[in-house]
Amino acid sequence: MSTRQVVMITTGGTAASRSTEHGTVPVLHAADLVPETADDISVRPVELMAKDSSALTVRDQFAIVAAIAEAFTDPTVVGVVVTHGTDTLEETAYLADVFAADPRPVVFTGAQYAADHELSDGPANIAAAVALAAAPDSRGRGVLVSLGGRVLGARGAFKISTTDVVAFDTVHPAMPRPLVAESLPDGRPARVDLLALYPGVSPGTIASGVAQNAAGIVLSATGSGNTHPDITAEVHQAVQRNVTVVVSTRVPYGAVEATYGGGGGGVDLLRAGAVFSPWLRAPQARMALIALLSVGADSEAVAEFFRASSPTT
Repeated sequence: MSTRQVVMITTGGTAASRSTEHGTVPVLHAADLVPETADDISVRPVELMAKDSSALTVRDQFAIVAAIAEAFTDPTVVGVVVTHGTDTLEETAYLADVFAADPRPVVFTGAQYAADHELSDGPANIAAAVALAAAPDSRGRGVLVSLGGRVLGARGAFKISTTDVVAFDTVHPAMPRPLVAESLPDGRPARVDLLALYPGVSPGTIASGVAQNAAGIVLSATGSGNTHPDITAEVHQAVQRNVTVVVSTRVPYGAVEATYGGGGGGVDLLRAGAVFSPWLRAPQARMALIALLSVGADSEAVAEFFRASSPTT
């Protein structure tokens, strides 16, 4: 019987955590997380880091994607599992997917409850993720998110609960998967700021990002992509300074569309030079923009990528 080899890259998070006097922190090693598997599956653990996902840097996220690519240099590997904290799992999984040219499956998983909690869900989630990564019919599906018995494509996934073991949902079940590139770029990732918009928000928040040399800004706008007219003026100034501005929404479901005017509506933001992200929510839109700008994409290429990321149904 041939053995299907799965590489399990551990990064910390709740699945690797126990309760301590300093709070719940990741203390378990990669070898501690290896689940029991079918006889024809072997798991090779790779301990990459031990961090809460809320403490990750963009460089850490790119390092995780690089570790996936390194695992796939071994032709005997049939799939990769990444254990990751759920706070920012949707972002790293999405970043991995925009560089996922290899058809072999990558499955991100984690836990809502620590290893020593009575409701600990990490072991079951990791075992299910390994089985999914080893399954032949997982090939070609892109990066997957598997928790609480639910499997979603990474694109469009977002966290919906701080406590439920079914922790993620998706904005759309059939998100297209355009790639940014087939391999990671060299050099430092581009800096992209994510700004929340709300009544009374200071337009200076955008000017501050520009002044601090952000290469791009993602706006988590209200409704279908709307804001105050003062923000629109700042968006125009940012675009004039070659800062790419992408508009998403704080609303979980539905398309982001330029419908309203009035100075701060989506129509006005488009006229000011912003790019709309019709389906990717702000955290994933930010990762897309980081990836795009890191490979040298111009504003036209950025706009085309977000258009290509929109489902047709």
